[in-house]
Amino acid sequence: MTAVTQTSNQMVQRSIGGVVGGVAGGILFGGMMGGMGMLPMVAALVGSTSPVIGFLAHMVISVVIGASFGFLFGGRITGWGSGAVYGLVYGALWWVLGPLVIMPAMMGMGVQFGAAFSTPLLMSLVGHLVYGIVTGLGAVWFSRR
Repeated sequence: MTAVTQTSNQMVQRSIGGVVGGVAGGILFGGMMGGMGMLPMVAALVGSTSPVIGFLAHMVISVVIGASFGFLFGGRITGWGSGAVYGLVYGALWWVLGPLVIMPAMMGMGVQFGAAFSTPLLMSLVGHLVYGIVTGLGAVWFSRR
């Protein structure tokens, strides 16, 4: 096996590990969002108000973000602690990008930095941090199986 093939295989495996973690984190975070009544807002991104559609959209996003996590950070993760820390930081980054920048921009609201410390957005921060930690730990689990 050539070095390029080996590196390519490693990147695919890291990305798959991120997907595995992203699915686990997405299910947990999606449950939290459902309990807070936030899934219809996610559904609005795809022109619906259904919580089921919101959950499905959320899971697609979770898979994509999980794959990018594995691709970007899979080679840096050395164990459970680093997986949790990288995941925590990535979750915080996506809290800024998702509900503060991308989602409001898609809904015609403009960035929401001024509302960042409102109760709904703080609850979103908690969910994104949980998602990130679970994604990081899931990626570690997958790499060690």
